[in-house]
Amino acid sequence: MTAIVTSELDLTRLPRHVAIIMDGNGRWAQRRGLTRIEGHKRGKDSVRAVVETSRRLGIEYLSLFAFSTENWGRPRREVDALMRLLRRYLRTELNRMMKNEVRLRAIGNLKRLPPVLQHELQATIEATRHNQRLTVLLAVSYGGQEDILQAARALAHAVREGNLQPDDINEQIFRSYLNTAGIPDPDLLIRTSGEMRLSNFFLWQSAYTEIYVTDTLWPDFREPQYLTALAHYQRRDRRFGRIIETVERAVRAAR
Repeated sequence: MTAIVTSELDLTRLPRHVAIIMDGNGRWAQRRGLTRIEGHKRGKDSVRAVVETSRRLGIEYLSLFAFSTENWGRPRREVDALMRLLRRYLRTELNRMMKNEVRLRAIGNLKRLPPVLQHELQATIEATRHNQRLTVLLAVSYGGQEDILQAARALAHAVREGNLQPDDINEQIFRSYLNTAGIPDPDLLIRTSGEMRLSNFFLWQSAYTEIYVTDTLWPDFREPQYLTALAHYQRRDRRFGRIIETVERAVRAAR
């Protein structure tokens, strides 16, 4: 399956930025009589698969929704386990990131993370900051609404301090105050587990993002499933709200 799907891809038309809502770890575990934590552990292998495939294909940016602001409301035992898993991932994957020229960045309210995890995360970001093959944007303690609110607050402070005029605020300036400043908007957003919602992820950034939803649960999402999503993306006609006339469409319309 992998070889067939790979052969269908046009490597000159891959998305520059792919974002993924990694959903379904708990359901995957429950269907197997395992704890939700075991599902999160298994999901780490899927992270490695999509990172390595993205790097190999030449995709520039990969955003992974790892932990939302709403996830803080989960049972304390599960939250603590997720924090430990993230810390372990950073430790075990650092050598692989360096070898594969992967740069790590993190977005979200990182101050809510345990201090030891904050330190580990910043150390990994610093160690990989010169890597240029692929940028992995880890969204942890992140919420799209909070992202927009903090940008609005920062803009309000800039206006109050006389550094910015209200009429000067445009889309480009607003974008520069978001957590993703300097990062292009995602071309493709993948959601696993079949849920048909954004779940407060990249609300501003996904205005014209192509969305692909699969019933596959995250721990089962590996390279074949990822390549299938990319193939679906390449069959989309991205118009960004405009009407794009081509000779082929004109011929079809005339028939």
